[in-house]
Amino acid sequence: MKFEDTFFSREERYSIGIEKESGRHYLSIPVTNHMIDYEEYYEISESDYNIFLSDPAAAVNFAKQCKRREKDALLIVKPGDLRGVAS
Repeated sequence: MKFEDTFFSREERYSIGIEKESGRHYLSIPVTNHMIDYEEYYEISESDYNIFLSDPAAAVNFAKQCKRREKDALLIVKPGDLRGVAS
């Protein structure tokens, strides 16, 4: 998979973009465990992608839900046993 960010917020700690091989849109958040820092990618619709680009507050709200693990059904890559926590 080739995730390509089109927007990121350093302050709010999320990014949005398009996975180049499938064309799926995503919002990602940084996570960490005791071994590594990585990103979790949550699939979003093209409509949500466009909304998040034009309304960062909506993206921040969605990212917060992801950080609370309320959007796990949308994870593009399912986490392993050593799942990290939002950083």
